[in-house]
Amino acid sequence: MPIKSIIKQLARHELLLNHISHFRALRGTRREREEMKLVWSPETAAAAYIDTVKLCENHQESGVAELVSAMAAGWNARLIVETWSSGGVVATSIGLAVAARKTGGRHVCIVSDEQSRAEYLAATEGLPEEVVVGDPEEALDGLPGVDFMVVDCRRNDFARTLRLAKLSDLGAVLVCKNAIQRAATAEGIRWRSFLDGGSRRLVRSVFLPVGKGLDIAHVSASGSTGKPKHSRWIKHVDRRSGEETVIRK
Repeated sequence: MPIKSIIKQLARHELLLNHISHFRALRGTRREREEMKLVWSPETAAAAYIDTVKLCENHQESGVAELVSAMAAGWNARLIVETWSSGGVVATSIGLAVAARKTGGRHVCIVSDEQSRAEYLAATEGLPEEVVVGDPEEALDGLPGVDFMVVDCRRNDFARTLRLAKLSDLGAVLVCKNAIQRAATAEGIRWRSFLDGGSRRLVRSVFLPVGKGLDIAHVSASGSTGKPKHSRWIKHVDRRSGEETVIRK
C-alpha cells in the first residue's frame, strides 16, 4: 500500500477517535437525554459515519460532514433541515443525506433561488431528496417537526432561520457551522434567544473545534420545564403488627 494511502488512513482513524470522544460529550447526562425524548443509537451513528467517510473523501469540510452525519443518524432524526448558499461546499449536505437514509427520514435543503438550486443539485449529483427554494420563513412554514437542523453562521439570516424553525415535540439538535469567529467574540451564539416562549429549554450546548467550528445545542421536548422531580416519603403502618415502614417514592 502506498505511503500516502497509509498516512491518509491513519489520519482518518485519528479523526474517528476524536469524534467518538465528541459523541460521548454530546450525549450528555441521562437526565438531559430524558428531557429531549430522543434516543441515541451508536450503531446507526457509526454506520452513517463510515458511509460519509467513503463519500466525502475528496471533499472539503469532510470532518464536519462525518460528525453531523453521525449525530443526525445517531439521534434517529426523522426530519433533517439545512440551509445552503451559492458557492458553498456540499460535504455536509452529503453527510446529512446519508443520515436520512439510515433513519428512513427526510433531508431537506433550503436555498434562496433557482440558480442556487441548480448549482447545489449539480454539486451533490442530486443526492438530497428535497430542495426547497425561497425565503426561510416560507420554506420552514411547511416543515413542522424538525429534529436536526444545520445552518451556516456566515449567513446574515442564520439567527432568523433558527427562530423560525418548527422543532419536533420530542426535542431537537441545532448545529451552527463556521462558528469559530463568532465563538471567539463576547456575543457568541445566544441559543436561549432562539427558543419559543418558554415552552422549551436549552438542555445543553457545546462548541467543537471541528472544521471552522461547530456550535451545537440540544433543545428539550415540548413542554419540558427542566425542573428536578422531587421525591416524597410515604409512611405505611401495618394494622396487625403496628410496624411502620417509610418508603421513598
